Amino acid sequence: MKEQIIKKATDLFLKLGFKSVTMDDIASSMCISKKTIYKYFTTKEDLIEQGTTSIHQKIITLMNSIVSKNYNAIKENFEMRKMFKEMFQTFDHSPAYQLKKHYPEIYDQLISNAMEECRHLFRKNIEKGIAEGLYRDNVEIDAAVRFYYTLIFDINGNVMLEKEAYELEAKALEYHTRAIATLAGIQELEKQIAIYN
Repeated sequence: MKEQIIKKATDLFLKLGFKSVTMDDIASSMCISKKTIYKYFTTKEDLIEQGTTSIHQKIITLMNSIVSKNYNAIKENFEMRKMFKEMFQTFDHSPAYQLKKHYPEIYDQLISNAMEECRHLFRKNIEKGIAEGLYRDNVEIDAAVRFYYTLIFDINGNVMLEKEAYELEAKALEYHTRAIATLAGIQELEKQIAIYN
């Protein structure tokens, strides 16, 4: 029951907004009592926190499954973008923006967890791209990782509309790739832009 509540609540939060969905809304949509929800969650914030943790884990699992497919480094990044688009394309307002605005403590905790995992993934992607000859071998990896995740997290935390965030993320990915790519990498980038746009 707890997992069902998390799933339903998370769907509602993402579709309608973290602030606007009440515990009554969740109970009503599941045909259960509010008392049942409070059996598993002490507050709405507790439910939001567990729901965002669940989404975060799902995203990490999906990202790792993309990495396991062994695409080249540039295609891998485009596949990640495609995965995020499929997950969040039905939402008008950016879930990250809403969370930051209405529940900043939960947002800060989520971001601190996500940053460490993203740093690791971005670093592995750059190392892979260097080995493949798609990224320059003199790239300062730590700086490139930091620049890229700063761009991505800033977009997600400060852009209200999901569509606008998605478009800016595309520009950030192109900007990041052009900054570190070899000539072969630029050619691969142009190929991926043509496929995914």
